[in-house]
Amino acid sequence: MAMDAWLSILADVCFPIAVTFYLLHRVEGKLDQLIETLHQLPDKIVSSK
Repeated sequence: MAMDAWLSILADVCFPIAVTFYLLHRVEGKLDQLIETLHQLPDKIVSSK
């Protein structure tokens, strides 16, 4: 019975953790693109004038 309880707890905890890490990994790439775009923005504003 103790093994069943541990497996249940493990399943309840590991799935949300795995989903969180997956989503954080995806968001990190998008944030890197956003930061790079923001760094390029002043040059684009100056060149468009």
